[in-house]
Amino acid sequence: MNTEKIAARRISLEEVTNLGVKDRVFISADTAELKLPGCYVPAFLTEPGEEFEGGSITARTVFQEEVTCLPDDENEAGVYVADESGPATIEVLQSAGVVLDLALFVPGGDKGALTALYAAARQAFGADVVQIWRQGLKEVPDVKVDIFEEQVPRGRKATEPPKRDRRAVDTYPTRADFIDFSAGWKPVIEVHKPVVDDTPTI
Repeated sequence: MNTEKIAARRISLEEVTNLGVKDRVFISADTAELKLPGCYVPAFLTEPGEEFEGGSITARTVFQEEVTCLPDDENEAGVYVADESGPATIEVLQSAGVVLDLALFVPGGDKGALTALYAAARQAFGADVVQIWRQGLKEVPDVKVDIFEEQVPRGRKATEPPKRDRRAVDTYPTRADFIDFSAGWKPVIEVHKPVVDDTPTI
């Protein structure tokens, strides 16, 4: 396990309220996903510290897991910040690397290009390092679309048109497979229509 020991100090909820979303803190790695008691992970508050109420804060770790904790609770691991003169030494979990979830478009569906791509990656990083976790080859129709996220109407009768947010412009429809849509929202795919500017010119 790749860890680093750093000098740090535990901070109170009052000190947390002075932090912003760009300030790095360290929270326990004993989470639903990691289960590593005694270790800490780098994290950032999901909103400025002054916005939290009730003694509880929520932070997002560098591994993209959201964790709620109580800084002032003596029974919890607490929240730490790096401090060279700090009274404590904590063990911080380091990153082993990055897992890439890529959508690659290969013109003409040339599978030989994919083979060459994997070979180049293995040559650059090592054959035992580059692993293909999931490979889903899918034909892409030769049409560009716009992808929207539309709010699912509540109730039987919707008096107002559903709210809509644009997520991707002038892209392929399979792009929707790689977008994480919000809870209560659904993907809407429409054929791309270029914007025509009818403004008179001199």
